[in-house]
Amino acid sequence: MDITLVQGDITEQQADAIVNAANSSLLGGGGVDGAIHRRGGPRILQECRQLRASHYGKGLPTGQAVATTAGELPATWVIHTVGPVYSTSDDRSHLLASCYTESLRVADSLGARTVAFPAISTGVYGWPMADAARIAFEAVRRAETSVTELRFVLFDRAAYDVFESRL
Repeated sequence: MDITLVQGDITEQQADAIVNAANSSLLGGGGVDGAIHRRGGPRILQECRQLRASHYGKGLPTGQAVATTAGELPATWVIHTVGPVYSTSDDRSHLLASCYTESLRVADSLGARTVAFPAISTGVYGWPMADAARIAFEAVRRAETSVTELRFVLFDRAAYDVFESRL
């Protein structure tokens, strides 16, 4: 699997699937989640509401992943995953790693070969960028997947530089 880094907006990525750093409600929010819902249009929200009504009445658990259409985005699917909130007193790194491995599992079930990830949990969830990059790379390198191209899309230069130093 080829792992590449891109500085930019994940909503502009042409890939089979882009990963959304979602909140457990699946109904949109801020950051990457809000951008994906805004740019992707109402079909994503409609499918998320259907998921809430059928399988995830209490919301998507942290570390799990589920897919919807990508709506108006230049991808086929959006894989939604809920990252953990960073804690200095409780090691949640296994949950962050699970976001990556579960997203790749979902990608495989869809037949996706190109997947674009954001830096999960590094925004309002407060995960330190360097540690998040370490966990992300370890998780995707360990994963057994048919994905051939994995792209980390980092919103700004500072995040890109941290991920680049860990790659």
